[in-house]
Amino acid sequence: MLTPRQLFLRHQAQTSDFPLLLEIERAEGVWMYSPDGGRILDLISGIGVSNVGHRHPRVLQAIQQQLDKYLHLMVYGELVQAPPAELAHALHQTLPPALDNVYFVNSGTEAVEGALKLAKRHTGRTELISCHNAYHGSTQGALSVNGSEGFKRSYRPLLPDVRHIRYNHLPDLELITTRTAAVIVETVQGEAGVRVPLHDYLGHLRRRCTQVGALLILDEIQCGFGRTGTFWAFEQFGIEPDILLTAKGMGGGMPIGAFISRQEIMQGFKTNPILGHCTTFGGHPVSCAASLATLRTILDDNLLAGVPGKAARFRQQLVHPAIRAVRGQGLMMAVEFESFAVLKPIIDHALAHEGILTDWFLFCDNSLRLAPPLTIADDEIDYACAALLRAIDAVARQ
Repeated sequence: MLTPRQLFLRHQAQTSDFPLLLEIERAEGVWMYSPDGGRILDLISGIGVSNVGHRHPRVLQAIQQQLDKYLHLMVYGELVQAPPAELAHALHQTLPPALDNVYFVNSGTEAVEGALKLAKRHTGRTELISCHNAYHGSTQGALSVNGSEGFKRSYRPLLPDVRHIRYNHLPDLELITTRTAAVIVETVQGEAGVRVPLHDYLGHLRRRCTQVGALLILDEIQCGFGRTGTFWAFEQFGIEPDILLTAKGMGGGMPIGAFISRQEIMQGFKTNPILGHCTTFGGHPVSCAASLATLRTILDDNLLAGVPGKAARFRQQLVHPAIRAVRGQGLMMAVEFESFAVLKPIIDHALAHEGILTDWFLFCDNSLRLAPPLTIADDEIDYACAALLRAIDAVARQ
């Protein structure tokens, strides 16, 4: 009988020639466990997904309760189902009053696709603007607004009328004009290596979009749901988007995403044509139940209040001659090294010898990703930092 590893390599489509090939049997909190009993500390939360940890009891309870009622019933938007309706209401309560309409999808890239369509439908314009080194997903539309040509070259032609500006570079905002349907930007850039907006960049961007009538789409797929220390990252910068994107940490480990806007904008999908945007599984009741439990856990357990102190604890301990800088916003952090050649052996050693799972960034391969569950305890932070420092020293001695 073939092992799971053999089946994985033989029948499951691969995305690189060097998968981790780390078999996980179960997971709990910040820990993942292999079949041989080994444990791995997850410092990246499945790339920003497990914000409340793996298999949080409240999330599991919500899933079980919904399983006992019903699963998929009908395509999106036709039947009244309590889980998506209650989740939409709960999301609205975390947001500025104007952002009152939620369209549920299955993933972050689907949220991007819906938002781009919505912006073009509402404005009647075609130009889309995004930032260099932005990451918004892998489907055709989302890939079109990604900011790295290396990821797009093999799939062209993509969407026409897309241009890119430099994040945090105010002069480029003049490129946003009355031709622009929307500007899509990560509130905090993720795959660029955790780049935080500076010099009221988002304020200037908001004012420019308003001036020319372009919609501002904020992508909080990685940085939302408490990751940066406020429920939404944009709360820290004194602006409001026209469309907000969320996914990843939204589901407590279940697949779900959403784009959120004003009802007057969202109603564009209702006519000319009707069903202007469709999804079969968007708003799936089990995923919505898990998401509502995640939202309530973050707020009820006051996880946001602990984020600054936990981030500071990482910063205080991750001091080493090989570490050039530690960037971040809350528990969305990047630890910078000289080069990928220096970083990659550290990542490999930390996993193989210390049981610490980390990663690098797509567009910043000299920086180590830190995005642990918001539930990580102080002693687990201490354990992780000591292990990472040992890995750095061990690689330096080789």
